[in-house]
Amino acid sequence: MKSRLPVLVAFISGALMILAFFGRGTVVDAVSDRALTWQTIVGGFSLLLGAVSIARVHWKKVATKHEDRLYSLCLLICFIVMGGSGVINGIGSGTLFDTLFQRIQAPMMSTMFSVLAFFIASAAYRAFRARSVSSAILLVAAVLVMLGRIPMGQYIYHGLPSWADWIMTVPSMAVQRGILIGAALGAASMSLRIILGIERTYLGRG
Repeated sequence: MKSRLPVLVAFISGALMILAFFGRGTVVDAVSDRALTWQTIVGGFSLLLGAVSIARVHWKKVATKHEDRLYSLCLLICFIVMGGSGVINGIGSGTLFDTLFQRIQAPMMSTMFSVLAFFIASAAYRAFRARSVSSAILLVAAVLVMLGRIPMGQYIYHGLPSWADWIMTVPSMAVQRGILIGAALGAASMSLRIILGIERTYLGRG
């Protein structure tokens, strides 16, 4: 029963969403709207459960004097202050939550993105080494796009911006659409496997 009930709920929910997407009717629309409302409620409780789980894990590290307990303590303090200030005073402009976000979290996010720039540059260096014909084509296309996006490229050759636009709108867009189609087919097949009860990894088993 513990495994059949979640599979039955997944089947009914998935079939209902498919029916609501491809068919229209007063009853179908009403039931699908109610299901989406319940989905929002369940998602809110899942978020709360995740927050409690994070707090328990890091509190356990602090209580057991783990070697990373200072980081866990810092996370717990920030979690309580940010969450408490948002719940009590709201998240509008001028509130404590907004001040902490703009003065602490936003600069830290900018710092993380600036650090990632070095990793991106390193990955680009490894990827753009012309070891084969494919990598040489990638290198040439990347150089043309980068030069076409900066003012210096126009001074080198006035046609570089149009070349860069053609690369981004024709071959690059074709590749992106192929990736999106593949991802959509994969998501659809996985959804059907879950709806039909073939895929049961969400139950904690293979």
